[in-house]
Amino acid sequence: MPLSSPDTASHEAALNRARTKAYWHLLPLLFVSYMIAYVDRQNVAVAKLTMTRDLVGFDNAVIGIGAGIFYIGYVLLEIPGTLMVERWSARKWICRIMVTWGMMAGLTAAVTTPWQFYSVRFLLGLAEAGFFPGVIVYLTHWFPSRDRARALAIFLVAAPLAQIVSPFLSFKLLKIGSDAAHPALLGMVGWQWVYVFWALPAVVLGVIVFYKLVDRPGQAAWLTAEEKTALETELERERGQTSKGKRMTVLGALSHPKVLILALAYFCMTTGSIGMELFMTSILKDWYHLKDDTLKWLITLPPAAALVGQLFAGWSSDRFKERRWHAVVPIVMGSASIGLLPQTQGSLVLTVLCFMAAFTGFKSYMPAFWALPSMFLTSAAAAGSIGLINSLGNLGGAFGSTLLGTVEKMTGSYVGGLYYMCGSALVSAAIIFSFSLGKKPDAEAVKSL
Repeated sequence: MPLSSPDTASHEAALNRARTKAYWHLLPLLFVSYMIAYVDRQNVAVAKLTMTRDLVGFDNAVIGIGAGIFYIGYVLLEIPGTLMVERWSARKWICRIMVTWGMMAGLTAAVTTPWQFYSVRFLLGLAEAGFFPGVIVYLTHWFPSRDRARALAIFLVAAPLAQIVSPFLSFKLLKIGSDAAHPALLGMVGWQWVYVFWALPAVVLGVIVFYKLVDRPGQAAWLTAEEKTALETELERERGQTSKGKRMTVLGALSHPKVLILALAYFCMTTGSIGMELFMTSILKDWYHLKDDTLKWLITLPPAAALVGQLFAGWSSDRFKERRWHAVVPIVMGSASIGLLPQTQGSLVLTVLCFMAAFTGFKSYMPAFWALPSMFLTSAAAAGSIGLINSLGNLGGAFGSTLLGTVEKMTGSYVGGLYYMCGSALVSAAIIFSFSLGKKPDAEAVKSL
């Protein structure tokens, strides 16, 4: 049928309307939910500034181990949680995740010993497992490949935005109980209120997700019948092209060489990025003895730069239909910035600029990277593989957080840990560069998209 026929034009118009509606009805709620998830995961970076002073036995090594243990709990339920999104209900499972992680995040305010801290961080990881990869799988239920990296970019910028917004509130909360002008509230001091305050929105949003999120296009009351058909037809066509008539089992996907390669690349990447995020505040404070009011402004600059870079990278990756270089180049930029960071000590401006470049690189690769698994897997196989990549990759977060905290305790310096993170990220870039997927398709392939 010619492209100019009325039926084809009507189908394309309905598809475009459905795509636009999906953006506006789904992404804002997912965006805000991920913001809160990221704050609850990372607010220990601010809370630790007074936790280590108020609690006996707490130092950078304890905080680093606790931050790392989060990812061990996260790994255990990651694949089952992601499969629940694919085979059961994203709406119900994400609701469960958010309510339980909110409860665990708030419980951190009650810890008094390192082992209690380790336990609650482990439980927080169990509670949150499946949220991030589950949303990535969920987006494949709604967004065709032409929109996927851009949709991912919009979702993922919630992380740097959370890092921009949360310090202003968290540092105000941190003052509670610090002096006569800021007395304790309900028997709790600042670091405790940091955990409690940010835990409450997760529970509330979990309930909203249950009532507002829609699992599949066919269930959306805000799509017309024509729009539902157009979007589901497009998604089914793409799934058929990806599978090429072959159905891969979940176990087959989990042992697929490309899945394992991506998991290794993500492990190397998170080793560098998560450790840097957790200790950036401490590095700036230790190197330059900054006051909290100055510090809270400076630590918002790197995620602000990352936000812009991530949106641009997602748009560019979809625009040029290319994934590999859009992942490799940002990682190399971030790695180089971390490698240069120790040389900037003594110059606050250069240090902050290095952090800005590192954050931008370590966030901007993600839209293209997470578009790779769905290029060769579909349905439950894709869900399982994304869960595996994220779970094994996030062990790098456990390793990187523990490494940097331990190295600082043993040597009195962050330098050795930073150099290791630089090298680990470069290994990730090399792995992705050698990957056979994600290159710009030839002219005929582009025409068929």
